[in-house]
Amino acid sequence: MDDAYPQLRTEDRLLPALTELMTREPLFHRREIIASRTDFDAETADDYWEVGASGSRYSREFVWAVLAERYANPAPDEYESARWSLSDTHLREIAPGTFLLTYTLDQAGRITRRLTVWQRRQDNGWRALFHQGTIVDTVAEGATVLQPGAGIHPPDQPGGHQDKRAGIA
Repeated sequence: MDDAYPQLRTEDRLLPALTELMTREPLFHRREIIASRTDFDAETADDYWEVGASGSRYSREFVWAVLAERYANPAPDEYESARWSLSDTHLREIAPGTFLLTYTLDQAGRITRRLTVWQRRQDNGWRALFHQGTIVDTVAEGATVLQPGAGIHPPDQPGGHQDKRAGIA
């Protein structure tokens, strides 16, 4: 099914915003952006919430508690984004000043699709309204992971394989 995969293209007028926002992603994994409660408050809406890769919903305060514990140790850990790769980035303006950012994150072989809803602040900064991560089942996706950090490859792109199943229910 060639039409199973959406053809996502960011409008040229949104490319500067996409570039800005990708410096903030993966969300909460860039200590140069969020390293304190003050930073966190500036980067997230008061009613921010997220859905984790597990499917669980998390409040803004719960997310901060996890980050505060993670940030208590200054040494790099498994959550440092420098070892990860992002691909399939796409930005869409869904309302004036509000944007839907999607991308694929490869965390050394753990592939997730990410979505963050961002809002441009009055001071020209950014604020996250919502975030979701979904684990990719590379078998169901009909994709292959060549090596950790290499990303996934849909069946119709080099490195992928063709899905011979009748379809998706």
